[in-house]
Amino acid sequence: MPAHEANPAVLYSFGNPQELVTSLAEYIIKAQTDAIEKKNKFSIAISGGSLPKQLGGLVGHSAARWDKWHVYFSDERAVPFDDPDSNYKLVNDEFLSKVTIPEANIHRINTELLGDLDELADEYESQLIQSFAAKDSARFPVFDVIMLGMGPDGHTASLFPDHALLSETTGWVVPIDDSPKPPPRRITLTLPVINHAARVVFVATGAGKQDTLKTILDEPEKGLPCSRVRPAFPGTLHWFVDDAASEKVVYERSKFKL
Repeated sequence: MPAHEANPAVLYSFGNPQELVTSLAEYIIKAQTDAIEKKNKFSIAISGGSLPKQLGGLVGHSAARWDKWHVYFSDERAVPFDDPDSNYKLVNDEFLSKVTIPEANIHRINTELLGDLDELADEYESQLIQSFAAKDSARFPVFDVIMLGMGPDGHTASLFPDHALLSETTGWVVPIDDSPKPPPRRITLTLPVINHAARVVFVATGAGKQDTLKTILDEPEKGLPCSRVRPAFPGTLHWFVDDAASEKVVYERSKFKL
């Protein structure tokens, strides 16, 4: 994607964890309010990893309109919902179980299809088609927010460095059976879907993320999966990180404001 077709990434770096959590919540609530004003619902896709722990600022928020939320998953592991590797379990334990989003508005994989990754991905894609549009009338769904984490290798969702899925151009949800990080069997949103979102938000914290974050923001030409996330205009890309993670980054920081 040519650079002029995308807004530049905005980097917010916070001095303490609570400031990050509170600011992230305010950002998401504003996105929620804007979406509800436009179309009376709010769609958000969430990743697993350490990300769900950062959503605590939303719990009990006075401006949350939980009945309007529709929650999806940026990727999911092909495991039962009670498995520790399940992204749904992680997001549910850390966030969903603490708020009042209607059960019907939480869009999960069909665990009856765990034995067939292609069917699992197709069924999840069909949920997106039902939610967003008939696939022949919309090239890709447009999420209000897609929330992503950053792996130590620069992967995001279940899109890994040098993997063939980085070149996927048409699918919305695709299977992967050779993830270099266990468990190997997963499904994931594709880069075109991520790059059609109205807002994409990365969250990365801790000194262990320093080198990878520097590569992603200061050396995007290296092509790590996170660097390939560049939402098409007018979509926006925001990084919420702590000072420990951004210590080596040269990329310009912005002061958080809504």
